[in-house]
Amino acid sequence: MRLPIATRLFISAVSALGLVAAAAGFASFTPKDVVGFGIYLCLAACAAWVQSLLPRTAQVVPVSAVFAFVGILEFGLGETLLLALAGTWVATLRLKGDGPYHAHRLFHLAVVALATTAAFGVYRYPHGGLLTAMPGIRLAASATAYFFLNTWASAVLASVYDRRRIRRTWEEAYFWSFPHYLIVSTAANLLHNGYGKLGWDSALALLPPLVLIYRSHAMSMAKMATDRRHVEEMASLHLRTIEALAMAIEAKDECTHDHLRRVQVYAIEVGKELGLTEKELQALRAASILHDIGKLAVPDYILSKPGRLTPEEFEKMKIHPIVGAEIIERVGFDCPVAPIVRYHHERWDGLGYPFGLRGEDIPIGARVLAAVDCLDALATDRQYRPALPLAEAMRIVASESGKSYDPKIVEILERRYQELESMAQQARVAAVARLPREVSIVGGDAPANGFEETLMRFDSGADFLSSIAAARQEVQILHEITHDLSACLRLEDSLSAVSARLKRLVPFDTLALFVRDGDALAARFAQGEEAGTIGQLRIPFGAGISGWVAANRKPIINGIPGVEPGLGTKNGGATQLRSALSVPMHASGGLQGVITLYSTVRDAYNRDHLRILLAIQSRVSVAMENAFNYQQAQNKAALDGLTGLPNASSMFLHLDAEIARCRRGEHTLSLLVCDLDGFKQVNDTLGHLEGNRLLKEIASLLRSRARPDDFTARMGGDEFVLVLPDIPLEVMQKRIQEIEEAVSSLGRNSFSAGYLGASIGYATFPNDGSDAEALLAEADRRMYEIKKDRKQARQHGSLAALRSMTMAGAGQAHSAKQGGGNL
Repeated sequence: MRLPIATRLFISAVSALGLVAAAAGFASFTPKDVVGFGIYLCLAACAAWVQSLLPRTAQVVPVSAVFAFVGILEFGLGETLLLALAGTWVATLRLKGDGPYHAHRLFHLAVVALATTAAFGVYRYPHGGLLTAMPGIRLAASATAYFFLNTWASAVLASVYDRRRIRRTWEEAYFWSFPHYLIVSTAANLLHNGYGKLGWDSALALLPPLVLIYRSHAMSMAKMATDRRHVEEMASLHLRTIEALAMAIEAKDECTHDHLRRVQVYAIEVGKELGLTEKELQALRAASILHDIGKLAVPDYILSKPGRLTPEEFEKMKIHPIVGAEIIERVGFDCPVAPIVRYHHERWDGLGYPFGLRGEDIPIGARVLAAVDCLDALATDRQYRPALPLAEAMRIVASESGKSYDPKIVEILERRYQELESMAQQARVAAVARLPREVSIVGGDAPANGFEETLMRFDSGADFLSSIAAARQEVQILHEITHDLSACLRLEDSLSAVSARLKRLVPFDTLALFVRDGDALAARFAQGEEAGTIGQLRIPFGAGISGWVAANRKPIINGIPGVEPGLGTKNGGATQLRSALSVPMHASGGLQGVITLYSTVRDAYNRDHLRILLAIQSRVSVAMENAFNYQQAQNKAALDGLTGLPNASSMFLHLDAEIARCRRGEHTLSLLVCDLDGFKQVNDTLGHLEGNRLLKEIASLLRSRARPDDFTARMGGDEFVLVLPDIPLEVMQKRIQEIEEAVSSLGRNSFSAGYLGASIGYATFPNDGSDAEALLAEADRRMYEIKKDRKQARQHGSLAALRSMTMAGAGQAHSAKQGGGNL
């Protein structure tokens, strides 16, 4: 790894300063006790060699530090430097290699020389009478100086290799060892005192206990290292599980194999430069190869389409972040992976999907992944376009800075994209092999139950040209049916188109699709004769034609429609339908439903018709499954997860539609904005779980008081919106008063320790505004006026008076404005 110029200058400067410090110290080298110094020097070298043989995780503090402190207490600066540097030099002998390794040896020796000189100066500096009489404090200060200089310089160098911030590297890798330096200085003080008071014999007798203590400590650290390795192995297993999931994505969408690897390299390096925490980096590492796992729910024909997507196909594609996040949440990662997957298609300007977040509301990991994902996608061959040169792809991403992507992240990519691409190319060598997709199987000439019988009818008397034309027409119509089923995500729209085409191959007067609902079939689609009656049917398993087909999982030809439960009774007489062709539809989860064709002609169907219907039933099953998933995703995106009410997005769509309706027919529309008073106190006092329960009850309360055409939504937090079409003034005032009284009563029953109420503002169309934004702004303004009045009452009056104001005066504030023409 070629170091930056600034780093090389730092290493050179530290090395030069260390050499100057060592030279200045050796200039005063005058050992008084040669024998004692020689023994300490031998012990320092031997101890350093022994320590170098231990695992690196057991080397908490360099053993040379012990003898550095012995020298500080016992000898002059020159002898102290020699003791410290001798141990350090012996320890660095185990560094293998040439070139950079020699520079590292010199750097480590220089750091030890500087740290020893500083520690010596702190201990021996003239401190005055008080500190002179307190050698323990001076020794602790000396150990602190040694620790800081020794670890900080090493942290600077380590942060360059790891591409992390210096302070974070120092705090995570070195700061925790500070107490060990204090312990080492204390051990050195014991040796010093033993030598000074007891002589060499007794002083050396202290070595075995100290060695045992150090050995015990080393064993403890080794045990911690073993536990850490176990945790790392579990993390490695977790990562391999992630890679297996990534291979599942590859099997679905082959173009993502190299794409995921490159995105991971890019994302991690950008995350390091942004200073993300270790947890955030772990989440980004996992999300970078799992962000497309939701594509498992996207049909293959969309993923592999060699052209632009239709609006319906894009709607299907947009669910993959939500599906992917739900899959990730079930894995149970110990870092926030799911939010990155869920929001990695959001845009900086708020125009992304699935939730339209903007700016720093988008998680930082998702912002990194969005920019990196786009850059690599542009530079990669796709079904709908060839790869762009990397420089041109970078230029396109840079043009979206501040619009689609975080400017800080784009700036890092612009500066480093060539370096990151080189790193990504190197990472491809170690990538996991792809799943085999082209495999030839020898043996197994036929399934155990044999092949499906060919249900074809051949008319030997037919003209062969007519037969060829009929076959070509059948292929063409089946192709068109397949296209119709895949082109639309709404099942009703697809089946309407299929119905017209299928009638050219199979005669029928009514087409019905029944969907499994527990142990019965519910009509999902019906078109043709008696469609209104059939569309209301609910058929138990085993009953009638369709129920028998569902229960037995077998098709039926020319069944009698009159046996369908309810078909002959719901329309008040016998049905006109005389024959039916019905087939079951299967999905991965079992029976999905039944598709039935009815005809007014007796015995209208034959085995050729059954063959054709069986040919399309699998396509209909896929269309049904996609439609159900799409409907579930739509419902989830449109509803508030806590209360089940429509969310803000749904409210705006509904409000715009209602305003358009009012303009066309000169109708009126009222809008209520309801904000809870005292709800924060509920959360602070009773907790958020109780607060959530109250929000659900209030949502239920608002829903129960709504008319059939009214619309109730939760805007967020403790704010609700009611859209009331064509409501008279006095009815609206009564509704406001009822809501306020009900919320107040709920507050008294659930939160006796404080006050819970509702402030409600209103606006009407067209008097208070001509669009949704204007109506909401006016309703908000009136709501905050009421809230302000109640806040003043709460400050100057009693709780009982405030509740009385809510109960008795709820409608007065609204009535006071009636004469002003606001309604």
